[in-house]
Amino acid sequence: MYGSRGVGAFAGRRMSAVVLGAALLITGCSSSGGGDGSDEGADAKITQQPKEEAPFWVNPEGTAAQEVAALEKSGKKQEAEQIREIAEQPVAEWVGPDDPQQQTRGFTEAADKAGRTALLVLYNIPHRDCGQYSQGGAADGNAYREWLDGVAAGIGDRSATVILEPDALLHLVDGCTPQQFHEERYDLLKGAVTKLKSLKNTKVYLDAGNAGWQQPDQIFEPLNRAGIAQADGFAVNVSNFYSTEDSIAYGKQLSAKVGGKHFVIDTSRNGKGPYTGGNPDERWCNPPGRSLGETPTTKTADPLVDAYLWVKRPGESDGECKGGPKAGQWWADYALKLAKATG
Repeated sequence: MYGSRGVGAFAGRRMSAVVLGAALLITGCSSSGGGDGSDEGADAKITQQPKEEAPFWVNPEGTAAQEVAALEKSGKKQEAEQIREIAEQPVAEWVGPDDPQQQTRGFTEAADKAGRTALLVLYNIPHRDCGQYSQGGAADGNAYREWLDGVAAGIGDRSATVILEPDALLHLVDGCTPQQFHEERYDLLKGAVTKLKSLKNTKVYLDAGNAGWQQPDQIFEPLNRAGIAQADGFAVNVSNFYSTEDSIAYGKQLSAKVGGKHFVIDTSRNGKGPYTGGNPDERWCNPPGRSLGETPTTKTADPLVDAYLWVKRPGESDGECKGGPKAGQWWADYALKLAKATG
């Protein structure tokens, strides 16, 4: 990651996303019914949240759900119930680079069967993360467009909410992404918004940084160039820790500069706000003493805020810092600490 951000790579989840997408297609996602809250995972008995509170899909085979099942099997009932606080909330599925059509079809079909909306993150822009913990992305613009075609084909007419390319705009204005890649990135983002909004039931939110980036005057024009007018809105605080109150204030400042667009907030780990100790350049990376934030819901504190979402998957590492594993890998100890510190 770079500077004040901290999205956390999905390199560690690339194969798992493909395997999971295939498994969901084969098994019918191990859930049943029409969204009445009775859906269960095979082992951990993971249930959906009430649709009127959180219309997004809870993956009954997600990493946290697997951890719950493993803890229960080993007799660690208390820890299992603590991790269940994560496992039974809808969290975003980060679409990997391999076979995006299969992945998105698996996730959206599973969500559709449960009567819910799939929450997806697209994080594959070329030159991603400026060579930091989450480096990677598509090889070039044409590869990205081909990948996006697969994403769109997999979603089809099913309901999906997409968070589009965390960090991609922020790194254009903070000096991280070299100038020669700027025009291509704007073109790719605008094209992605157009492609996704051509789908029947897909909402799109462009990533727009966080409250630590206290210069909305520098990012509103990049949002305009990236197609915010056609998008449903923008996302703030993705994978970060700024409070919901501060995130609303930041989002409202930015909304006023982009035509009153609505926004969503990542509340997955912001229950205690940002970490203020240690190296300022890595405060975003696996900070200690944090907690889960507001659970995902469309019933928010402000009419401009469409939803509180768990975009970052609580319990997955931000990177190899403060004793963490590689970015995107499950870190059971950190997950437990997040859950224990909540409330």
